[in-house]
Amino acid sequence: MPRRPAPVRARDVMTREVLTVTPGTTVRAAAGLLATRGVAAVPVVDRHHQLVGIVTEADLLRDRLPPDPRLRLRRDVGTGATPPPVLVGGVMTADVRTVDAAADVADLARLFVDERLRSVPVLDRGRLVGIVSRRDLLRTVARPDDQLRAELLRLIESYDGNLDGWDVAVSNGVATARRTRGIPETESEEGALRTLARTVRGLAGVRVLPAEPVAATRGATTC
Repeated sequence: MPRRPAPVRARDVMTREVLTVTPGTTVRAAAGLLATRGVAAVPVVDRHHQLVGIVTEADLLRDRLPPDPRLRLRRDVGTGATPPPVLVGGVMTADVRTVDAAADVADLARLFVDERLRSVPVLDRGRLVGIVSRRDLLRTVARPDDQLRAELLRLIESYDGNLDGWDVAVSNGVATARRTRGIPETESEEGALRTLARTVRGLAGVRVLPAEPVAATRGATTC
């Protein structure tokens, strides 16, 4: 029996080299890190590398740019008596939305859409092991058609055991598959192929076409 393809998990798409800060990092240093590395948020960890929060661009911007009095009629507007916190621990969000490393990427995509998140830390048994962003999932969606075709064809041939028995094409992330040799081993072959297609990262769907009828040869003439 062919080995079933492994499911696509958060660990398969996450960024493993995670930029982190600590509660004692200065807001200025954290802002410089986000600005130079082009990320929207970084996890905050303690000295045991346990996740204690997350700090975002919005957290670092809050109350950092007071109104310029030269552009306002009242010169005392927005001066503020209390300066904003200096350390990340005073501005970070402690209630962090996280996902497990074994989470299905489909559930992860729904999480980003439904909760309008930009990135989520990934945990394995409570320890920070990565971070996954919307950009990471977009890279999956943007995989080239030839890569998707090659992966799907390999899975189908492994499932069917019949090399060169399928015609597979992929256009704009949607696959079309048609049997060209042999006969289906089970009545649920179409369902099996659709299941295989759902394991290919970036493949949006698959159409399984009926096999082409075998041309009759009896009485045929040759030139």
